[in-house]
Amino acid sequence: MSDILLEARGVTKIFPGVKALDRVNLTIKQGEVHGLIGENGAGKSTIIKVLAGVHMPEEGQISFLGQACGKESISQALRRGISVIYQELCLVPHMKVYENIMLGFEDGKGDLYSAAKTREKAEEIISMLDLDLPLDEEVYKLDIAVQQMVEIAKAFSRNSRLIIMDEPTSSLSDKEVKLLYRIIRNLKERGISTLFVSHKLEEVVEICDRVTVFRDGQSIVTKEIQEVTREQMVYDMVGREIKNYYTLTHTPRNEVILTVNNLYKKGYIEDVSFELRKGEVLGITGLIGAGRTEVALTLFGLLQPEGGEIVFEGQKRTIKNPAQAIDMGIVMVPENRKEQGIIPQMGVGYNISMAVLQAFIRLMRVNGKKERDIVEQYMKKLRVKASSSRQHIVNLSGGNQQKAIIARWLATNPKVLILDEPTKGIDIGAKTEIYSMIDELAKEGVAIILISSELPEVINTSDRLIIMKNHRITGILNDKAEFVQENIMNYCLGGGDL
Repeated sequence: MSDILLEARGVTKIFPGVKALDRVNLTIKQGEVHGLIGENGAGKSTIIKVLAGVHMPEEGQISFLGQACGKESISQALRRGISVIYQELCLVPHMKVYENIMLGFEDGKGDLYSAAKTREKAEEIISMLDLDLPLDEEVYKLDIAVQQMVEIAKAFSRNSRLIIMDEPTSSLSDKEVKLLYRIIRNLKERGISTLFVSHKLEEVVEICDRVTVFRDGQSIVTKEIQEVTREQMVYDMVGREIKNYYTLTHTPRNEVILTVNNLYKKGYIEDVSFELRKGEVLGITGLIGAGRTEVALTLFGLLQPEGGEIVFEGQKRTIKNPAQAIDMGIVMVPENRKEQGIIPQMGVGYNISMAVLQAFIRLMRVNGKKERDIVEQYMKKLRVKASSSRQHIVNLSGGNQQKAIIARWLATNPKVLILDEPTKGIDIGAKTEIYSMIDELAKEGVAIILISSELPEVINTSDRLIIMKNHRITGILNDKAEFVQENIMNYCLGGGDL
């Protein structure tokens, strides 16, 4: 009997003006963890949606357990045993955990529905997976890591033979990632395959048996994980060697542009104080929930502090809303670009120019040429790849969406740029471009606050580093020699002294 679970051969998918998949091949064995890597726009999301029945391919063949799959719908793919856990989780927020797990597979329908028996089935599932989930809690009350475990239990309840995980660790702490690994290994022991789609190469090496690389809509290579190096994976992904991954050539200036003194808001931030200089990259890190984003939201006028003060360019300021922050020259690129950053059904140009409408609209008249000039200038500056400025931004890769959001705020000529997890969910090539852009902006005198969970990122791009835990600052490292992962983790866990 063949050990092949799924085989895709010569699969092609074309969208208007874009060949998203160009005769790709992908083979997944029964009971294996198979990695899928590639740059943003390489075709990873498209092949996921083809396998899940969301998109119909123009060409190619897909077989599952040796049987050819025709033009299948989502429900048909589910019945075959293919489940997808998307990066944006698909749970019903105001339903209970057990109801989400068994959604569509409840015990009885209509008047015959039994909540007790449905809950009992959900309990059996989480027991088999060795999960501890609050079955009677509404999903919206759970943090993202627990919601992801609910998604895995839901996929398991459908008797899935293949579970596709799209960037499953993007919002998880290191502890939560280890829990996810344990569950994936549990699934493997039960003969369930996992397609693990990730930009984090170290995770692919840690958990996967084999890895397939996509580039520009084509499948480049599939290898056993022990046969590849990180450098080889990067080369296969981008088609070139990346030597200067991080760029740090700027020199911070002496002039302080922003001072925060004893900033406080109960449940959000407690006694936060720091200075930010022109041309400086100030990193802020800490475990998820440490209060990093809350500091950014306060500076951008989305959270109102109950105590403390903000001094900007030598003057004490009260920032009541984002409009006031933008007028001052403080802008923010949020962590969740899809929900908080982009206007999905509008073009790339609109998404870039929307923060500077006053620059080309006068007395209800739109200066179209000036708007196009602004858009073209910043698309070129940040190397935003799109078929045109009119292309819907939702159809761009994650890296290009992120660069477009950054371009929007650069068009305002900011004095302080806050970047919250700027490289989350984007590929290694796009990361390199963003690191280079951060360095260039710092050279121009822009003060940058870089919030990141990735320690190598903040270590290699920051001039100084703030570490937070439980809404407080536990350490401020002013010397690059102190930027050691063990030292930083000690502060993250509350062991350091200010």
